[in-house]
Amino acid sequence: MAVTRMTDLSTLTSWHADWKGLRVVVLGLSVTGFSVADTLAELGAEVLVVTERADAEYSRLLPVLGVNLHEGPLETVPAEMADFAPEVVVASPGFPPHHPVIAWTQERGIALWGDVELAWRVRDKVVRADGRPADWVLITGTNGKTTTTRLTAEMLMTAGQRAVPVGNIGTPVLDAVRDPSGFDVFVVELSSHQLWYLNLQTGSDALSPHSSVCLNLADDHLEWHGGADAYRSAKAGVYARTRVACIYNKADVATREMVEDAEVIEGARAIGFDLGVPGPSDLGVVDGILVDRAFLEERATSALELTTVADLAERGLAAPHMVANILAASALARSLGASPAHIHDTLERFRLDPHRIQVVGVHRGVTWVDDSKATNPHAAASSLAAYPGAVWVVGGLLKGVDLGDLVRARGASVRAVVVIGTERDEIVTAFERHAPAVPLFEVDHAETEDVMARVVELAAGVARDGDTVLLAPAAASFDQFASYSDRGDRFAEAVQVWIAGHDGDSRPHD
Repeated sequence: MAVTRMTDLSTLTSWHADWKGLRVVVLGLSVTGFSVADTLAELGAEVLVVTERADAEYSRLLPVLGVNLHEGPLETVPAEMADFAPEVVVASPGFPPHHPVIAWTQERGIALWGDVELAWRVRDKVVRADGRPADWVLITGTNGKTTTTRLTAEMLMTAGQRAVPVGNIGTPVLDAVRDPSGFDVFVVELSSHQLWYLNLQTGSDALSPHSSVCLNLADDHLEWHGGADAYRSAKAGVYARTRVACIYNKADVATREMVEDAEVIEGARAIGFDLGVPGPSDLGVVDGILVDRAFLEERATSALELTTVADLAERGLAAPHMVANILAASALARSLGASPAHIHDTLERFRLDPHRIQVVGVHRGVTWVDDSKATNPHAAASSLAAYPGAVWVVGGLLKGVDLGDLVRARGASVRAVVVIGTERDEIVTAFERHAPAVPLFEVDHAETEDVMARVVELAAGVARDGDTVLLAPAAASFDQFASYSDRGDRFAEAVQVWIAGHDGDSRPHD
């Protein structure tokens, strides 16, 4: 195996560095993998994409970029990858630490990056008028990441800054870095998977965000990480080297401890938020008013009004977890100069994405709510708190997470439970143990097309005037649906079909 050159990776901290000839294996060919391969090809690196399955459109474009592709099983390291002798492996976030190819890479001391580290290294491709690259804001948490990312970006745009939401929200950071129009701020949503890779960084030019937040912490993705401690450690990395503001959730001790333990840039402030009365250097709620006591000179004696809970309620944004997300986003935006008026104006027009506590139907006094994005117990608990006494639709792919604590805490207060998914036994057992008096219905339909029709039929049979039927699965969707959005769409469609079929039915429930 001939090696013609070994690159000093410590020199590759700029778009304008010498990337030519660097041998890079890119693992995965989804939207993230393609953005990595495209970027590296533009930089002049030698690139081999290794993936189990390649999207036809992406695989068709790779030869145009001068990138080679290996497609096939990855239970072992392909000979083509070993023979390529990569100097760097850039992995898509779907590859867990225990994956054979990841283990092989680390055992051989090959540099292992994620797409976010690569984006940071080349962040100066397009700079601002004063020559500085865009500031980075990092957002993670078990729940609420996407909403908070969108809110923060929109608040900054209202303030006249060129901000863009990127990362786990759907748009790869590399696509924004290479956008010729340029930006002032990248608002980066990070999954625990992306943070695991980011935490592998070494060197003096590791990612250093302007501000950062971990919104909350609860068990999730334990199979991927190998346990709760590893998951927490990955999330905590969001605060590393923060320069200005570490935002944390005062109601979640874990996030405060992350900030206390973080190695930050001297001068960075800890800014707390929760739904209580804020102290100096916090954001919170006073008599139904969301206020900032962190970003003003007279914070020891004064506070700035951002909006009111009543105003948020008019827009469907007053659920407790939503108010917490709004406070976190406000803190991030304030750290970058957005005014209270900018925040208020943004909230006047902000709307939630589909599948996030979205009302999809109201009929005969029953409200049907799609929160299919509640893919873990923590998110489902927030939804149940917002809709006490709901008919709860729960279940799916549990990802190694135990729902027993959730059922013990919230199960007894629901009117009834409808259990879906291929892993129903654990949920049924939890209700038998912790909430045996709650009526329970199982949906044993195996076909995706039939599941939600049966869910709606069962839920409609038990819901009463004034009730809410809440899809908050506390589980991933991939056992029966293409995605959480597919699951939510099918729920909404089934609700509308049922309503249309009972539109003239004014009979009371038995």
